This record gives sequence, structure tokens and C-alpha cells, in this order.
Amino acid sequence: MAEVADLVRVKPAMSYLEVLTRVRDAVDVPLAAYQVSGEYAMVEAAAAHGWIDRDRVIDETLVSIRRAGADIVMTYWAVEAARRIR
Repeated sequence: MAEVADLVRVKPAMSYLEVLTRVRDAVDVPLAAYQVSGEYAMVEAAAAHGWIDRDRVIDETLVSIRRAGADIVMTYWAVEAARRIR
């Protein structure tokens, strides 16, 4: 922030929801969260085994990241989620 950041990014997103909240409280610039490949792979593998409802879990992960304070969510499901939201 001392170097006039345009935004702050937290990575990984799902594992650090409490960090997102703390950073959101501490900065006045947009907060981005990056949902890393391991988080993506975890959901996709569980869905492939039939253990979870893939679309519902994807939506829940994105909502939880936003609720933690992220203004921007970078995710492998961006296009898919945007289509569902429309």
C-alpha cells in the first residue's frame, strides 16, 4: 500500500477466507481473490465421483469468497459461472 497499489490479491481464495476479511477491513483498494488450481481440482474430483452437486458447490465457493470481502474473484469457472448468473 505504501507504493500506491491499484489492488490487493489474496491467493489461495478458499483456504484464506479469514485473511480476505482482514485484508478487506485494512485496505481501501479493490480486493481480488484467486481460486487456485488445487481448489478447482478438489471440486472437480469430488463431482466426478458423484460426491457433490458440482454446480451448487461452485456457486457456494464463489459466494463464500465474495462474502469474505473480495471485489474480484479470479476462477477457472468464470465463464461458466457468468453464464449461469445471466
